[in-house]
Amino acid sequence: MRASRLLSILILLQMRGRTSAEALADEFAVSVRTIHRDIDSLSAAGVPVYAERGRAGGFELMEGYRTRLTGMSAAEAGALPFAGIAGAAAALGIDADLAAAQLKLFASLPPDKGASAARVAARFHIDPVNWYRRPEKIELLPALADALWRDRKIRIDYESWKGAVTRALDPLGLVLKGGQWYLVASAKDAPRTYRVLNIRRLTVLDGKSSRPAKFDLARHWTRSARDFETRILKERASVRISPKGLLLLRETSAAAAEAVDSDGAPEACGWIRATIPIESVDYASLQLLRLGAEVEILAPSELRRAIGREAAKIARMHTAPKRRNSAR
Repeated sequence: MRASRLLSILILLQMRGRTSAEALADEFAVSVRTIHRDIDSLSAAGVPVYAERGRAGGFELMEGYRTRLTGMSAAEAGALPFAGIAGAAAALGIDADLAAAQLKLFASLPPDKGASAARVAARFHIDPVNWYRRPEKIELLPALADALWRDRKIRIDYESWKGAVTRALDPLGLVLKGGQWYLVASAKDAPRTYRVLNIRRLTVLDGKSSRPAKFDLARHWTRSARDFETRILKERASVRISPKGLLLLRETSAAAAEAVDSDGAPEACGWIRATIPIESVDYASLQLLRLGAEVEILAPSELRRAIGREAAKIARMHTAPKRRNSAR
């Protein structure tokens, strides 16, 4: 651990130039005294590092000195694909490996190229979690990722809307979609998708998992996601929607908003007539109620009646005298 920190300090000084002991202590979550001991160890090993005192002082390498001790460990190399997605790396338990890999990668580049890469990393960040949501905290995710990486069979206790099941699986991949983690795995049939948050128990088995020779995770996920949307959004509704309603619809159902944009027929008053995909009458009534009076349902009649009933209940609830809490 200390040897890794010494190398990381050396690379940081090479990349950033003069850096204070306090900044280094914050970087590695250690005390300032520990950083001073680390600097002494580097000096004793022949690294030309010196201290500049004063308000703008800190530790600095002798001008022109560059280390070539930048070989990556297997874990660090494996973490590199998560560069720029720090939250995902942390959830998988590989954030420390990723940070070390990035440092070594930048330090291995020529000075101008390394500075350019660091400039990009400092100015662009990917946050896959939607607004008003927090990343899912899944305690078993690191163990699941480790089993996937080591090609180990797993057994899961899984709970979905259909009920609870126990399955032995060959894990094929983990996908982060809209801030939610999904496991792609197979038993004896075609690969299936499991939401990781719904896994109640994970057991890593001793057997080696079986992976189809030509399985491509990205290609499979793209096709699977498209098939899922087509299968789920199998019903249709005819609507009239206002410009404001369309803006609200974009946040409620991207597929429905795309249908309005591509096939909608504008009226003189600015409203648009369109046919939109819906999952079911019950679910669509909840979604479209969020648009309030900015949408009118034309068909099917079941959806129109469902929204009418719910709107009537809301109206009664908010026009009746406010209830008083009865004393008991």
